Amino acid sequence: MRAVADTHYRLIAALAVIAGAAIAVAFMLIIIDVGIRTVGLRPPAFTSAAVEYILLYFTLLSAPWLVRQKSHVYIDALTMRLPGRLKWGVEKLVYSICILTALVFAFVGLDLFIDAVRDGRSEERSIDVPLWIGYAALAPVFFLVAIEFGRFLIGLDSLYRDRTQAGDSV
Repeated sequence: MRAVADTHYRLIAALAVIAGAAIAVAFMLIIIDVGIRTVGLRPPAFTSAAVEYILLYFTLLSAPWLVRQKSHVYIDALTMRLPGRLKWGVEKLVYSICILTALVFAFVGLDLFIDAVRDGRSEERSIDVPLWIGYAALAPVFFLVAIEFGRFLIGLDSLYRDRTQAGDSV
């Protein structure tokens, strides 16, 4: 079981590294695009579409890591004021809702991906991009997010534990 947990951790860490590298690539593409425009030349047609897809994938690929690190936005103004047992129950309810929501997104994303592959359509932008590329990461990433919230649900970790100050959260 430890090997599975370690592999899962390495997977979400690798996805976060890829997300970081992708955002660096987007940054460079924007600089190149603006630089080329500044000297009066026409930049490559793919840069705008590539940056849009990078932003989508950056957000998706970093999501499981953000949940693991408790770095996503959440509000604990209510839960930090609840007594012990009620707080525990609300916490478990929140985790369950997060898992359910992530799984719904995963299954809808999988359905959209399958339809896009089957239809073979392309998204027409500055370049033609197969439609399935926009949906490819939805199912696996949201499944990983559900697993991360599942870790909280079964008690391996808590969003609300180890909070040093009430002002730490958004």
